[in-house]
Amino acid sequence: MPRFSVIVPVFEVRGFLRECLDSVLEQSYRDVEVIAVDDCSSDGGGAILDAYAARDPRVRVLHLPANVGPGRARNAGLPYATGDFVLFLDGDDTFAPGALRALTDRLDEAGDPDVLLFDHVRAYGWGETRRDAHARLLVSAGEGTFTVAEHPEVLDLPTVVWNKAYRREFVEAHGFRFPPGRHEDTPWTLPVLLDAGRIATLDRICVTHRQRRRGTGPSISGRGHFDVHDQYERVFGLLDSRPEAAGLRPSLRDRMAAHCLEILAEPDRVPPGERAEFFRRTAGLYRKHRSDDEPVAPEYRVLEGGWAAYRTRRQAAWVRDALGVRAGRVRAAGAELIGRGWSLVQERLPLDPNLALYSAFSHRGVLGDPAAVYQAAREFAPHIRGVWVVRPERAAALPPGVEYVTPGSPDHLRLAARATYFVNNVGWPGPLTKRPGSVHIHTHQGTPLKFMGADLLHKPGARLGVDVPGLLRRADRWDHGLVANRHSELVWSRAYPCGFTSLRTGSPRNDVLVNAGPDAGAAVRERLGIPAGHTVVLYAPTPRDYRLGGHVERFDLGRFAADLRSGLGEAHTLVVRLHPSLADGPARGFGLAELHRRGVVVDATDEPHVEEVMLASDVLVTDYSALMFDYANLDRPIVVHADDLDAFEVSRGMYLDITADPPGHVSRSYRELAWLFDSGQWRDSESARLRAGFRERYCEFDDGRAAERVVRTLMLGEGTSVVAVPAPRSGDAVSSTGLVLS
Repeated sequence: MPRFSVIVPVFEVRGFLRECLDSVLEQSYRDVEVIAVDDCSSDGGGAILDAYAARDPRVRVLHLPANVGPGRARNAGLPYATGDFVLFLDGDDTFAPGALRALTDRLDEAGDPDVLLFDHVRAYGWGETRRDAHARLLVSAGEGTFTVAEHPEVLDLPTVVWNKAYRREFVEAHGFRFPPGRHEDTPWTLPVLLDAGRIATLDRICVTHRQRRRGTGPSISGRGHFDVHDQYERVFGLLDSRPEAAGLRPSLRDRMAAHCLEILAEPDRVPPGERAEFFRRTAGLYRKHRSDDEPVAPEYRVLEGGWAAYRTRRQAAWVRDALGVRAGRVRAAGAELIGRGWSLVQERLPLDPNLALYSAFSHRGVLGDPAAVYQAAREFAPHIRGVWVVRPERAAALPPGVEYVTPGSPDHLRLAARATYFVNNVGWPGPLTKRPGSVHIHTHQGTPLKFMGADLLHKPGARLGVDVPGLLRRADRWDHGLVANRHSELVWSRAYPCGFTSLRTGSPRNDVLVNAGPDAGAAVRERLGIPAGHTVVLYAPTPRDYRLGGHVERFDLGRFAADLRSGLGEAHTLVVRLHPSLADGPARGFGLAELHRRGVVVDATDEPHVEEVMLASDVLVTDYSALMFDYANLDRPIVVHADDLDAFEVSRGMYLDITADPPGHVSRSYRELAWLFDSGQWRDSESARLRAGFRERYCEFDDGRAAERVVRTLMLGEGTSVVAVPAPRSGDAVSSTGLVLS
């Protein structure tokens, strides 16, 4: 008896079917059977199913003689399910890597509940993926089991069937089946949740649901959408037979109203001539199941006003939205003009020679190279007042005693007009005037591996959303750029041909790495909850430009953590740090958040200082992250996982082949990565030899005094051994490797 039975209804999804089946059969957790139901599909999908069944005994195919729709196709597959739990997956959807392992671990933890709710993302035709807006409910319900009566808010989760695992014996005991018609998920999901004695949640994205374009699936225009009223009537009928569940009626009524109004809001789902009828049926159903003494929520009062009032309100809303966008643009333009006028007044005053303005990562806080320069200035040039530009939502996390202003505020504009020193690791945004005598110090963000700046002009996918001409205009303000090696100064002159001078100072943020003692990472380990004596493996992947949103799962993190247990032969902790650009998206929902909750891995994405995370580790596993150049200063093992090197190079562009002269061993598949740790080669003599050559090339100017050198040279005017490398002359050509050709 398998752990999971996955029922897949198949109709007209031939182009996506193989990807769907592979996502199930290639899971690292293999105790699964697939019951694929060919719903009389005319596109050859049945033949694909038969081919899979012929080579994998876990696949069983049912061929229906007539098309019955997805609900009744699922019904046809249910009697053949033998697994402990039943899962439903549409033929054009996919399981996320590691999903089945995460599901069985959570089911074991919860003691096999009747229903397990989990998360999903919707994938749109233009490449974007969106996590469900109600995903927070999966956390708020807690780690134990519960009933709907105890947590009725779970009824707000989507009433789809493929975001849940159902205990098969529970389904059979209650005889749950899908009714005919569209929107059949509703009269399945709600009764299942109402009858479940034990419900659990899993805060993990397990399914990617393909959001089909208009004209396919439930989005098809026609009277079929009127079925939604009958489906909800079935649910209300169930409530009538359950007096103990009467308190849930208001929640279900509002859920029905929201669902129906959502359908009506789409102009091409209900035919124009039938929209008034659809509205009247919705309003009638709402009134039928509301008692006279129950208040009407503001968003549903429109159902009391009749079709004409609804249509008038919708038209007014469209006009209001259009005018709102226009008014917003006018207000923004006005604010910019006022701000510019304020700046012009301030620019008539002399520069303040003892004022420095700092920012990092688009005003995210006291971070990176600018933070190291700031701390050095407080020590070696305390007479220079340092002020940070920080977003309002980031201000609470600032260290005590840090003076700051918020972007665009009058204080910010006043200081920006008078400051002598500007320190940033990105270009200063907005119409900032470069005043004569001011010193703009650009720290960059480490050593460049992937294309930046002007080189993105030839990589249309990578420059999506990037205003390269605007980027270069902002770079025209730079006076000095800091570099840690000769490679960087050559590349920056190519990527930003803007006339600044490169200074061979080293990277200020790396001072803490170069000067680190043997116990430098102990405090960070303790804060992260890493037991003493553990070998810490830091995994730091970089975003992909060939995927909108940047997140690509390269391998199953849970499997890697398990394989490290046998490979290292010693106690260990896997620490994962996603790129900051992925921190607020769905990336952590694909397993990282759940693995962190269960203690399988440590999620260090939100740690503000990546240098501290590096100090806490014993080995770095990365792909094409520039973090490897900084990490090399620690002289600790580095493994490069380059399983999609060609795709990354084509989509983003790379200044060097990191696999030709790597900082350590290179893996080109997950199997090779696991073998490097299983065999111990990750820290052998060859690894040390490669790392030594890499450090010699790319840690050339990092000696632990970079920040002090910047302050003494550029703020105090002291003579040092810094070498200034001017930008190429306008007549110079720059080769594809970044070398200046005379």
